[in-house]
Amino acid sequence: MTGTTRSSADLEPRRKRLLYHAWHRGTREMDLLLGRFTDATITTWTDAEVEQMEALMRVPDTELYRWITEQDEVPPNHRSPVLDRVIAFHKGA
Repeated sequence: MTGTTRSSADLEPRRKRLLYHAWHRGTREMDLLLGRFTDATITTWTDAEVEQMEALMRVPDTELYRWITEQDEVPPNHRSPVLDRVIAFHKGA
């Protein structure tokens, strides 16, 4: 079981891949952090936000986890509105 609460049936292939990848990061902590955010917001993403999420998916788990949990500052080249939304989502969770 992946943990996802939504079906990918209504998503275009690019978003399907992102949903799958969000729930299969490699560490359970990151699966929960990114998977829950993706489940809740993926249908509202613009094309630019899809691109930003694809860029986040290329960041190693250890770095991304530390940014989302605000243990480390996000480097300027990785700062994006989507990452800001992920951080805010988990602050409110």
